[in-house]
Amino acid sequence: MTPSQISNDPAANLDALRTELKAAVKEAGRPSERVEIIAVSKTFPAEHITTLLDAGHRIFGENRVQEATAKWPALKAQYSEVELHLIGPLQSNKAKEAVSLFDVIETVDRPKIAKAIASEIQKQGRRPGLLVQVNTGEEAQKAGVSPDEADAFVRQCREEFGLDVTGLMCIPPAGEDPAPHFALLAKIAARNGLKTLSMGMSGDYVVAAQLGATHVRVGSAIFGARSSG
Repeated sequence: MTPSQISNDPAANLDALRTELKAAVKEAGRPSERVEIIAVSKTFPAEHITTLLDAGHRIFGENRVQEATAKWPALKAQYSEVELHLIGPLQSNKAKEAVSLFDVIETVDRPKIAKAIASEIQKQGRRPGLLVQVNTGEEAQKAGVSPDEADAFVRQCREEFGLDVTGLMCIPPAGEDPAPHFALLAKIAARNGLKTLSMGMSGDYVVAAQLGATHVRVGSAIFGARSSG
């Protein structure tokens, strides 16, 4: 959707997004594939989120553990079957809260984090879904394991830390064609037997869907522009 097509009704925007994604996967020859929409609710208060919850949507994403802890426990208690994804960087000292609250952690990117998550899984008996973040553009300022190290890190997570890694996530460099990055992520996933591909955001979710995304992370195209965060 273009900015002019985004309405003040998040539920209507979500419906339009579903239609657009359905057309994209059909055009790419993936008509039977379903692309899940992670509604990125960072910086938006609970009243914005409940609009989508009341409309039946259940998959949401947050960037910060502290912000999510402030608003999501009450929402999860009120609305059943919520699937909350952590899509921002995770610090090891926040692993306890992350394992407790999130249903999927998409940003596993170094041994220290993998070890902390494994420890908390053992302590809490709770097993969130886990994705490895790959820094496909190898940007110094961005989190994620490099593409050349991805295979070894996935293997380390599985064999050394006993983690059930199910997929990969990436954020292509701003201003670059995202297609090669999405194709690279899909290639890494395929050779590691990983089925989940979280790739594509508000500006490039159509391309991501056509190149194999199972999940797209969309915020502004659903909720509108953010004032901060």
